[in-house]
Amino acid sequence: MTMSDPIADMLTRIRNANTAKHDTVDVPSSKMKLAIADILVKEGYIKKYDMIDEGSYQTIRITLKYNADKSERILSGLKRISKPGLRVYAGKEDLPKVLGGLGTAIISTNQGVITDKEARALGVGGEVLAFIW
Repeated sequence: MTMSDPIADMLTRIRNANTAKHDTVDVPSSKMKLAIADILVKEGYIKKYDMIDEGSYQTIRITLKYNADKSERILSGLKRISKPGLRVYAGKEDLPKVLGGLGTAIISTNQGVITDKEARALGVGGEVLAFIW
């Protein structure tokens, strides 16, 4: 059976592994998921991600980030905004701010998948994929 929302599946896997304090989590690969994982690394929410070849398909292995003694999570929240049943778009004038600028919004634009800060700097709008804080 095909998955109706692979991005929500990726975010849920990361959220669940983070809550359970796992070191890594595996997610089926796609270009969009790689772009989101790249943003998570750049913004400092995860340590790194690696591509793993498993026969005919590829998997992204995401290494989660915690403080020194693993008592506190760096990534405290993930929320999918635009869903297949209800797409959410924002113009360049009304790009969302997550927690007053403390969090990050992931936006899919014609310039690629970027953060809300980069979208403001480029002056573009697009589909609001997720909020991370």
